[in-house]
Amino acid sequence: MYRSIAIVIGIIIALLVAVNVFHSDEPANLKLEMLKQEYAFKPVPSVDHHKLAILQAQFKTPQEVTETCLTCHTETHKEIMSSSHWNWDRLSYVKGKGVYTSGKKNVMNNFCLGSNSNEKACAKCHIGYGMGSDEFDFANARNVDCMVCHDNSEEYLKGASMAGYPDRSVNLHNVAQSVGMPTKTNCGSCHFFSGGGNNVKHGDLEVAQLSCDREVDVHMASNGLNMECVACHTAQNHQIKGKLYSVSTNNIDRSNCADCHTSTPHFSDVLNRHGSKIACQTCHIPEYAKVNSTKMSWKWSEAGKLKDGFPYEEEDSLGNHNYMSIKGAFVWERNVKPDYVWFNGTAEQYRLGDSITEVPVQMNTLHGSYNDKNSKIIPVKIHTGDQIYDTEYNRLIQPLLYGDEKGDGAYWNDFNWDKAIKKGMEITGEPFSGNYDFIETEMYWPLNHMVSPKDKSLSCVDCHTRNNGRLEKLTGFYLPGRDTNSTLDLIGKWLLIITVLGVAGHALIRVGQDFINNRYKKQVIDYSKKELKDRLDS
Repeated sequence: MYRSIAIVIGIIIALLVAVNVFHSDEPANLKLEMLKQEYAFKPVPSVDHHKLAILQAQFKTPQEVTETCLTCHTETHKEIMSSSHWNWDRLSYVKGKGVYTSGKKNVMNNFCLGSNSNEKACAKCHIGYGMGSDEFDFANARNVDCMVCHDNSEEYLKGASMAGYPDRSVNLHNVAQSVGMPTKTNCGSCHFFSGGGNNVKHGDLEVAQLSCDREVDVHMASNGLNMECVACHTAQNHQIKGKLYSVSTNNIDRSNCADCHTSTPHFSDVLNRHGSKIACQTCHIPEYAKVNSTKMSWKWSEAGKLKDGFPYEEEDSLGNHNYMSIKGAFVWERNVKPDYVWFNGTAEQYRLGDSITEVPVQMNTLHGSYNDKNSKIIPVKIHTGDQIYDTEYNRLIQPLLYGDEKGDGAYWNDFNWDKAIKKGMEITGEPFSGNYDFIETEMYWPLNHMVSPKDKSLSCVDCHTRNNGRLEKLTGFYLPGRDTNSTLDLIGKWLLIITVLGVAGHALIRVGQDFINNRYKKQVIDYSKKELKDRLDS
């Protein structure tokens, strides 16, 4: 009796717990609500810069603003001037090549080719003032641009081809009094527009993310967590966490999903085990360039066409330039499915002066393989194109693209490759044979943003299929559902046959046993009836 009472009490307790769990007044996704509250909180500065007497001045130059900042933030310039954002290079190690410096100073790409000889235009995305040539003084603290990262007025704007100086319309007095923590607007002023326009390079970073919904980006969404970039890309002494593998080589100071979500974010152990070989982004970024198109191809060989002696531009139906006389022909795409590669966090880039070893030329190489224990499958954007190279020295060429006026040899002014090449290579100090042509190139851009809601993430059949699966281009390993193996297939077939035969044999035996048992029971019953009748008759 006591055992029965205990069972009844246990059932009642279980029902009460179930009711409390599944019918609680708490939000269904309490963790999400807590995260929303955390990131909705905007820190209130402990200092109101509008009230500081020293900032009431009418600043004539941006350097005066920097000097004023340093009267309080006395050592901050040292932190800035040791960062890669300032120096445009860093010490790198590549297996087989040793240690060297690499960065925007000497790494080439297949967009605007490189910053060498074009500093005055490229410096729009440098956190300094006065980078008009390769003679920029990286040791001059006065040239540190505090406002580009810390302006909260949204008035600050770097001038076009002004060597990193702010646009002449900027009110330095207002901006200097409106500084604070960096926002998406600050970071996006460079990272959204790298490559010469919105979403040109990355594919997953663009101006739409300043005010988007969760379908576009669950982290940055205005109706979601509304996170700022610095929530993930944290900094210590202005050394910012995160790497851009168009210029970075080492697997250090990376920003990872697991920093917040841990390495076991799913309730399913099967899904968590996928994390050992598959990056979170692979499943959770099923497409990129969700709002505005991204550039997928750039043909420099088509540049230089003129109409009536003047350069011209053409646009597609969405307003994207598909041709520009100064740059060539482009292909844009929107809502793009990523490509996928193995990646262990290390990379190498094509540096100015490197020899060409393969075609298409790999502007950057992401290292990794299935057999590398540190490698995972990641989603990437692959940007293709062609660019100019020296046919005798077998090297890519850095031409002079930007110039102040016609006749200075810059391609964007004179549309003469011979002059632009000679001028550019002279400035960089690299040799030029006098002979050139165009060669195909590729560049890989890891995708980390535009994370979709979980119900839009990839499902099993997106990869585990033989019909146009997401991972069909990744070979060298066995993927269930996609690949065939004669030995495994034969074993599987025989196991299936044996299983079917076993089930059928078992069923036959049971049926036979039931038949025999029923027949025996009938005989026993008939015999018992007969015996009972005989007794009654007697």
